Amino acid sequence: LGPLHGLPMTVKDALETKGMRTTSGSPDLSGHIPDRDADAVALLRAAGAVLVGKTNVPVMCQDIQTSNPLFGKTDNPYDSTRTAGGSSGGAAAAVATGLTSLEVGSDLAGSLRLPAAYCGVHALRTSRGAAPVVPVRGHIPRLPGWATSSDMVTLGPMARTADDLDLLLDVLVAPAPADRGGWTITLPAPARTELAQYRVGVWADDAYCRVDAETRALLDRVTALLRSVGASVDDATRPVDFAESNTLFQRLLFATGSATATDSAFAADVAAAERFPADDPAGLFLHSRTMRHRDWCVADEARQKLRAAWDRYFADRDVLITPAAPTAAVPDRTGTPPPQRFITVDGVKRPFFDQTSWVNLASLVGLPSVVVPAGRTADGLPLAVQIIGPYLADRTLVAMAKQLAPHLPGPGRPPARTA
Repeated sequence: LGPLHGLPMTVKDALETKGMRTTSGSPDLSGHIPDRDADAVALLRAAGAVLVGKTNVPVMCQDIQTSNPLFGKTDNPYDSTRTAGGSSGGAAAAVATGLTSLEVGSDLAGSLRLPAAYCGVHALRTSRGAAPVVPVRGHIPRLPGWATSSDMVTLGPMARTADDLDLLLDVLVAPAPADRGGWTITLPAPARTELAQYRVGVWADDAYCRVDAETRALLDRVTALLRSVGASVDDATRPVDFAESNTLFQRLLFATGSATATDSAFAADVAAAERFPADDPAGLFLHSRTMRHRDWCVADEARQKLRAAWDRYFADRDVLITPAAPTAAVPDRTGTPPPQRFITVDGVKRPFFDQTSWVNLASLVGLPSVVVPAGRTADGLPLAVQIIGPYLADRTLVAMAKQLAPHLPGPGRPPARTA
């Protein structure tokens, strides 16, 4: 029997499932029934899981809240006026409410971890180097039939407990099928066995992406907790410049997003980009989306230098703890045109995509990152922290999440809802 034998579970509707409709929330794919499983889905079936359904996503996973014309909007299970996050919002809501035991989500710009933080569950963005430790073929987007994917997207487990993350991680970590004749992936064992042994960095706040008072108080409590059990805590040293990292992430994100644009749409973007000077911030999206290969190579070189900076940082530290987001779950703005969307942090209006800035620190450089529930706000919304580790330290992060759990208040059960 496999480790998931007989376990009913769902998967994000961005992962192709043989014989089961896979839409990625897009009307263009409303009748798409794959004849082949995504590689990660095949691993679930081989482990004995019984797939009972798919969970909701925004159209082509291109939003950080979850709504689409096919299946409507996914509410936050703790407050229907708040977003469940995206793009794995349906997955997070399903896990939080007990509709499913485990989930597999995808993460490019926080799509796995932001919903987990907003819905009070655990999620792990797995390591990614030249290749991911969890195979990504069969993830939409890219379009059905594409063999490639974004060079920053990863798949990872979502669950109500860190122990369940561990169970699902064991199932998912594997080379792509074409590599299995000669490659194996063995993630290192956890670096520490007790909280007191950890060398911990804490990045509680930053002028580039301020967090609200309740989030900052949470980080202060976690820092005090770690010091009280004897862990070594450094809350002054920073691995990278936040603004530099986030801007580079956006450039590479916009670049990879253009891969499946039609020729005419891409030509229109090229023409539109020419209206902006190269250094005009207003043209960042278009210039990044249409960058030449040489420009991408230069940006990738900058990314490798950031990876080296993170490596140097982790030479003396096991993990880095940060906020998962600037606030708890924000009001859902599905009906608001994207240019008019914003969030509010302690009364200050901020850009809508600031929600993902903290989790994108890890996305850019392929580091593993786990989101851990850590209590609630005064209004009853889940709060969470993010733990980032060095490349391939996925098991260390899950182990630390397990060790923290007895010391942190959980989010509690979502309130009962009626149809």
